[in-house]
Amino acid sequence: MTDSTPQAGWHRETLAVRQAVPRSQYGEHSEALYLTSSFVQPDSETSAHNFACPEDGYTYTRTGNPTVTSFEQRLAALEGAEAAIATASGMSAILLMALGLLKSGDHVICSQSMFGSTIKLMGAEMSRFGVETTFVPQTDAAAWQAAIRPNTRLLFAETPTNPLCDLCDIAALADMAHAAGALLAVDNCFATPILQRPLELGADLVIHSGTKFLDGQGRVMAGAICGSDKLVNGTFAPLVRAAGMVLSPFNAWVVLKGIETLHLRVRAQCEHALQLARWLEQQPQVEHVYYPGLQSHPQHVLAMRQQNGLGGCVLSFTVRADTPEQGRQRAFHVIDSTRLCSITANLGDVKTTITHPASTSHGRLSEEQRQSAGVVQGLIRIACGLEHLEDIQADLARGLQSLPQD
Repeated sequence: MTDSTPQAGWHRETLAVRQAVPRSQYGEHSEALYLTSSFVQPDSETSAHNFACPEDGYTYTRTGNPTVTSFEQRLAALEGAEAAIATASGMSAILLMALGLLKSGDHVICSQSMFGSTIKLMGAEMSRFGVETTFVPQTDAAAWQAAIRPNTRLLFAETPTNPLCDLCDIAALADMAHAAGALLAVDNCFATPILQRPLELGADLVIHSGTKFLDGQGRVMAGAICGSDKLVNGTFAPLVRAAGMVLSPFNAWVVLKGIETLHLRVRAQCEHALQLARWLEQQPQVEHVYYPGLQSHPQHVLAMRQQNGLGGCVLSFTVRADTPEQGRQRAFHVIDSTRLCSITANLGDVKTTITHPASTSHGRLSEEQRQSAGVVQGLIRIACGLEHLEDIQADLARGLQSLPQD
C-alpha cells in the first residue's frame, strides 16, 4: 500500500514530501522503517522467482529493502531521473560508477578541482586496474576537449567544486562527451536537485553523497547514483547487490526524512552564504572569497543560469599571508578562534561547519595536486548552517580581527 500516486506536474517541494511513501496494512502516515535482514517467502516457487528477479519481490536486504527503495524513488523524482540506486556512502557511489562503467584500457577525464578522495580514487586506485585518468582544469573547456582520446569512456565533473566553488558548463561538457561516445557524470552534492538537475542539461549520471545536504543534520552516511533505467538497473544494480555496498534501511529512512525539508534548508542556507560572502569581502584580513553568488566570481553568470539563480551553501576564503606556512598558521588561528562554528570537514548540516581543506579533505593529496586544485594553506571553507547570520559573522570576526594587519 502506498500514498497517493504522484501527479504529473508536481513541484519538487511536493515530491520531496509525497513521493514514494510506502504504507503497510496499518496505514502509517510516516514512512515505515523495515529493519530486517531477510524477508519470509510465502512458498518455494515465489522464493525462487524473487531470488531470480529481485525487482519483483524482497528476499534479502542486500538485494533490496522497501525503505531503501523509497529513498531511491524519491531521489530519482527530485533529479528527474528514471531510476536511482542507493549506496553506503557518496564515495561508494563513485566506486560503483567506476566499477560498472570502466575496464582495463579505458580512459577517464576528471576535474582536477574535485573532492580529494575522488581524486585519490579515480587517480591512484583505479590506475591499479588499468584505468587511466587525466585531470584537467575545471573551468577550461578547451582542456577537457584536448584530453579526449579514442578510449575515453567517461567525463566526470563536480560542480560547484569542493572547496573553491568552481563551476563547469554541464550542457557543454555533455555535448563534448556524447560527441566522443562517452558519458558525462556530475557530482551534484553541493548544489542538490534544488539548485540544479544535471540530467536536464544533458548529463548521463548524477552522483550524490546523501551524507551532506540530503540528510541535512550530519546523522548518517548515504550515497546514490541517478540516471537512466538501463544504466541504473541494468548496470549498477546487479553489481551493488553482488558487492554489498548497499545503504542500510535505517540510514535510508533518516535521509528520507531529511529530504522532506531539503528545499527549505538549502534556500535559507544559500541566503546565509551569500550574505556571509559579501561580509567577508569587506574584511581587511581576507584576501579572496570564492562564492558563485558573488558578482566578483568569474563564473557568476553561469551559476545564476545553471543553479536556479542561487550561489549555493558553501564558500571558501583565503586569509592574507606572505608565505604558505604563515597562511596555514593564520587559517588555523581563525578556525581555532571560533566558538559557534563546528570544526569538522562535513558539510550540508544545519550547523555551520568550518575546515582547513589543505589538511583535511585534500590532506592526502600531494602538494602538487593541492596546488593544481588551488587548495592553498591559507584557505578556509565554510558550509553555512541555519544559525542567525550575525552570530556566524561574530564567530568568524573573533579570529579575523585578531590577525596582524600587514
